[in-house]
Amino acid sequence: MDIFSLIGIILALVALVGGSILKGAGLSSLWSSAAFVIVILGTVAAIMVHTPPAVFKRAASIVMWVFRPPTSERAELVARIVEWSNIARKQGLLGLEPLVNDQNDPFLKKGLQMLVDGLEPEAIRHMLEIDLSGQEHEDLAAAKVFEAMGVYAPTLGIIGAVFGLIAVMKNLADPSKLGHGIAAAFTATIYGIASANLFFLPMASKLKSVINGRSREREMIIEGLIAIAQGENPRNIESKLAGFLH
Repeated sequence: MDIFSLIGIILALVALVGGSILKGAGLSSLWSSAAFVIVILGTVAAIMVHTPPAVFKRAASIVMWVFRPPTSERAELVARIVEWSNIARKQGLLGLEPLVNDQNDPFLKKGLQMLVDGLEPEAIRHMLEIDLSGQEHEDLAAAKVFEAMGVYAPTLGIIGAVFGLIAVMKNLADPSKLGHGIAAAFTATIYGIASANLFFLPMASKLKSVINGRSREREMIIEGLIAIAQGENPRNIESKLAGFLH
């Protein structure tokens, strides 16, 4: 669990609610069904037009990475790769074959299988880098969905405010409705700006950080497997991979 993200979301809500109370606007000013429909549903509608279905589904599947990123035990992974290099030096690459099906990570499993199959180091690197690039591209496209939502939401907030002001203009003959109407108009602006800057854009940045970390880990796997294929000394492999731990 990423405690920082959870605390950030809680503080964002506290800032909105607390700010509204401290400014004298009250809690009721933060709720408007019309603003919700225009800004939130409008943003979702815009992003569905903006995004291919596959990317939208991937974005929905990785959104929880903001709070619960994929586990990464790089030190343990380095130790495992060094252990494989020791096995390969003593028993040959075929000695790693019983370990292939024990790997839960498809990327790691594929790389280890290619190592056992005796592929040339450059062939292993080429194929794994294609997989890495493809997965990274897919995940970054999904993260950009939330970035785009952070762009659309403020604009739709302005549209909501304009609609509210139109309603106010229609009731100029009744001064008792003007104050409430203007307040409701600006609620849509709050929805748009707050959702973009407190939720959508920070979520996109956090997801990009997680994706970059996963890519870095896969780069480490590639370098470790290539070093084993080239028959490097296990101590040298450990020293090389140690740079990925920082």
